[in-house]
Amino acid sequence: MAYLLDRNPSPESPRLGAMTLHPTPESVPRARRWFKKFIAPYSPACSVDDCVLMISELVTNAILYGRSDEPWLVRVEWFRDGASLRVEVHNPGFPVNVRLRRLDAEEAHGRGLLLVDSIADSWHSGPSAFGGTVVSFVMADAWL
Repeated sequence: MAYLLDRNPSPESPRLGAMTLHPTPESVPRARRWFKKFIAPYSPACSVDDCVLMISELVTNAILYGRSDEPWLVRVEWFRDGASLRVEVHNPGFPVNVRLRRLDAEEAHGRGLLLVDSIADSWHSGPSAFGGTVVSFVMADAWL
């Protein structure tokens, strides 16, 4: 597990930070703690707690659905795009498998993307630049 903070983000290099996590359940609370700690100096106007909830859901999904024959890590990166905050979660799973599901009220699992869809201003999934899948969300007006 490792983290990286980009101290001088700019329009040409908008990443604020990144972390890599082992695909184990213990990484979910670690991702929450690290993000909260590392985003705080940037003082976003959006709800950090909402971002932490969505990161928790996406990291959990990455751990559950990421697949590789080789040892692998979950990668989380966050960026400032103008006034927006974009968070990406990468895993070696297949991009075609990311979708919103219709659930019965009795189902106990499967609401992670529904939460992201209802909280974020937008979200996206597709092929990761690192191989596998990336799922990202955007919080518009994160910096006023």
